[in-house]
Amino acid sequence: MTAEAAARAGRTARADQRSATLIRAADVLAALTAASLPWSTTVPSIFVGLWLLAVTLTIDWPDYAHRLARPAYALPFVVLLLGLLGTLWSDGDWADRLHAIKPVAKLVLIPPLLYHFSRSERGFTVCLAFLASCTLLAVLSWIVLLDPAWKLTATASAGVPVKNYIDQSQEFTLCAFALALPALSFWRGGSVIGTAACLALILLFVANMVFVASARTALLCIAVLLLLFAWRHLSRRAALLLLAGAVAASALAWTASPYLRQRITDIAVEYQHGHEDISRASTAQRLTYWRKSASAFAKAPLFGHGTGSIKRQFERAASGESSLDAEIVSNPHNQTLNVAVQWGLLGVILLYAMWIAHLRLFTGDSLAAWIGLVVVVQNIASSALNSHLFDFHEGWIYVLGVGVAGGMAARTKADSQH
Repeated sequence: MTAEAAARAGRTARADQRSATLIRAADVLAALTAASLPWSTTVPSIFVGLWLLAVTLTIDWPDYAHRLARPAYALPFVVLLLGLLGTLWSDGDWADRLHAIKPVAKLVLIPPLLYHFSRSERGFTVCLAFLASCTLLAVLSWIVLLDPAWKLTATASAGVPVKNYIDQSQEFTLCAFALALPALSFWRGGSVIGTAACLALILLFVANMVFVASARTALLCIAVLLLLFAWRHLSRRAALLLLAGAVAASALAWTASPYLRQRITDIAVEYQHGHEDISRASTAQRLTYWRKSASAFAKAPLFGHGTGSIKRQFERAASGESSLDAEIVSNPHNQTLNVAVQWGLLGVILLYAMWIAHLRLFTGDSLAAWIGLVVVVQNIASSALNSHLFDFHEGWIYVLGVGVAGGMAARTKADSQH
């Protein structure tokens, strides 16, 4: 080997070593992001920025550009592009237009996450970091219920140590159903310890939502995901047994938990008295927001009123009204209506195209495919009652879940084909 060839080989080896080091660093930063998400908003944002910097230095740009032709990679960028262009015809204030870009911008982290975890072998480390963090939060939640002095922040709900009960319920629902497939696999494999460990964690999360703090959106997601699990992984007989058991467990929970009964029965109270007492108007509020948003959509059905225009539309609808009808908000608590008011039918088509493209990433039978499927279906279901794709916490769960699990599923599929 000539001296020039040896030098070239040495440079290549050093470059490969630097790339491997950066990939490991990116894996650690992704795990730290997932672990910190249940507890903070600032810390995950810092870790995401560092992760993006590390990954950018390792990307094979021709390969990455080729992948961007795939819908799962391309559509997040297309949605952001629509959001940027929507500022040009928006009738909202410029501050509202720019603020409305932020929730959309995080979607473009999905393609680099997909790319990175299709080549990394540490995707499950990220999932385990999130699970461990949520487990710690669930234990602390029970402690806080008994002694509120343990709260980390001044939350509005008992049994919620940090953030709010909606975020906490979404995390616990995701963890419970992500563990369902490992529990089934351990059971079929005859591993009593593995099955018991998974079931204990599932019980920890579900019991917390029954007796401590739960969002009614999460209860809807539980029903949807239970049906999904039965359809995807069980025989007809086993599915019927599971659903019968779920009905029995629900009846037991209803009988044993005054908290759960109150959460459900409050729906009717909030609807009947919401216009009289705005402090107990959650159900009436949503119905009012949806009615006003649908009316705004009907006035500009093709391209909407532009990015950040929701608040302006509610201001116009509030003229001369009182109580709930006079409320001015920038979030209609429904993802489809949130998009429809701003970008019309075009935006709605792109939103559902992106959801479908991401669902198609998870058609396999691997654990990664199941986790990703739970993430996407949970987001779609919860977005019927909230704008969860654009909310900070649930939006980042979607971005990380689709990116990490999607990359792992793609790697598993590629390995099975070789």
